[in-house]
Amino acid sequence: MKILQTDFFGDSNIGIFSKVSDKFLIIGNTIQDKEINDISKILKTEILKTTISNSEIIGIFSVINSNGIILPRIVTDSELKSFKSFGKENDINIGVINSVHTSVGNTILCNDKGAIVSKLISSNDCKIIKDCLSVEIDNSTIANLNSVGSCGIATNEGCVIHRDSEEEEINKVQEILHVETNIGTANFGSPFIGSCVIGNSNAIVVGNGTTGPEITRIMETFNLI
Repeated sequence: MKILQTDFFGDSNIGIFSKVSDKFLIIGNTIQDKEINDISKILKTEILKTTISNSEIIGIFSVINSNGIILPRIVTDSELKSFKSFGKENDINIGVINSVHTSVGNTILCNDKGAIVSKLISSNDCKIIKDCLSVEIDNSTIANLNSVGSCGIATNEGCVIHRDSEEEEINKVQEILHVETNIGTANFGSPFIGSCVIGNSNAIVVGNGTTGPEITRIMETFNLI
């Protein structure tokens, strides 16, 4: 099985509450263990249960790939200590950016090959992102929006972005992330794919509202069929 449909707290926007790479899954403390184990099993990852700024919305407050974790300046000292311990144990970089745009998960779209960063992020923070994630980066919009992270979902196999993305944006994402990039939706028509889906090279997890055709498009793009 390469797909799982679920929700958290009755909310199909599962990308708000979790992030995943090919190596590890970050998810909120209050998600039930059975749900977490089911998700981790299909994605084949290690698990880090935590909060960021004492919040469960991990997907909004973090960006990850297999090399690193980007956190906002509002991460608490105790949370940062936990992240650094996890990073040391698993050879993962930890970076904190100082942007006033603390919803870093909404402003960065990445995989292990590259990162698309919102034009709202400063050059100093871009350097931190580049070094932490160990990838090339570039600035762009998606569908003329700065919320590039919530507008897409990327793995090392493919990327699906907002249905209203322009050809120039699609080409830019494809060039930087080095994977086939298509447009699409999830959760019965939502263009904010990053809020609805998490996935890696092994499988995808989608919100319960995601339709069959939406799932098929995502799985085809991610080479999971």
